[in-house]
Amino acid sequence: MVVTSNRGAIQTQIEPECDRRSELKAFDDSKAGVKGLLDAGVTKIPRIFIHDKSMLPDIHKSGSVISHFSVPIIDFEGINKGAAQHSEIIDKVRDACEKWGFFQVVNHGIPISIMDDMIDGVRRFHEQDTEVKKQFYSRDVTKKFIYNSNFDLYQAPVSNWRDTISCVMAPQPPDPEELPVVCRDIMIEYSKYMMRLGLTLLELLSEALGLNSDHLKDMDCAEGLFVLGHYYPACPEPEMTLGTGDHADSGFFTVLLQDNMGGLQILHENQWVDVPPQPGVLVVNIADLLQLISNDRFKSVEHRALANHVGSRVSVACFFTPHLYPSTRMYGPVKDLLSEDNPPVYRETTVKDFIAYYDSEGLDGNSALTYFKL
Repeated sequence: MVVTSNRGAIQTQIEPECDRRSELKAFDDSKAGVKGLLDAGVTKIPRIFIHDKSMLPDIHKSGSVISHFSVPIIDFEGINKGAAQHSEIIDKVRDACEKWGFFQVVNHGIPISIMDDMIDGVRRFHEQDTEVKKQFYSRDVTKKFIYNSNFDLYQAPVSNWRDTISCVMAPQPPDPEELPVVCRDIMIEYSKYMMRLGLTLLELLSEALGLNSDHLKDMDCAEGLFVLGHYYPACPEPEMTLGTGDHADSGFFTVLLQDNMGGLQILHENQWVDVPPQPGVLVVNIADLLQLISNDRFKSVEHRALANHVGSRVSVACFFTPHLYPSTRMYGPVKDLLSEDNPPVYRETTVKDFIAYYDSEGLDGNSALTYFKL
């Protein structure tokens, strides 16, 4: 059938569902990912990757419109250098979490050499011979290390131009032998640095909410670390697709490392704002479960990644979430944050139930939080 977009002038051909399903399965069965398409010399992207053009207005013309916005950068150097500097950092974190849902961090304690090696490790995996990668290709989320393309391939309304490796590094890290040799050592080392940073961030986030510094840690918000290494190959038609579609993250918070290609955008005041990569800078964003337990104080904000015509982009996302090792613990708005003037917005849920709902919807641009509102 043919549907007309809300712009009226653009029409998008939607293939019959049975054809789409068979195309998805053929792509999945290849185990070669999006990079496999590029290696095969495609000059037109397959239909499963074509986004409705009404959802992609002027995606490559954003810079001149939104250049007056920039995501806050917070320097952590003074974090342990006295009460005044510590308090100033807390204020900046609070302001960024309430107004942006995102902030960037410098002097966070992770050496640039380690960050560069992590990017290189992810790139090495994705750019090795396809036959070597295929042994890791899976959709079995119980495996410690997985390589695939689009975790929500069969759920999402449209596919994204992206391949991914993912690994659960906490609370039960994999045996080193379970990790590919090309990125094994750096994944283990980077994850140790990231866990330390994650605990620091949880203390700051707790204090920014007016809670004891250990409050979020004691709620097990740092129990799980899920590391994703995204690879966005060059795209022959970047104006017709996205590297990652509009979405908010599902866990408590995420720490993102970008290479120098760029492409990350966040939604701020109904405009897409570029987050240009900078050496030594990490990007932190609030995720859905932290918005839920903060009772909407901190915002889990939509973001996306553009597809690029030239070169490949690599990013590493560290999700602080226990979703693969969920407990029966119930999460709802923190009682200390509630009052007559600030009643609970959300019902309590387990991480397992929240993630199950989130994953069932895929990255469709709709917030999973809506389902859990009272």
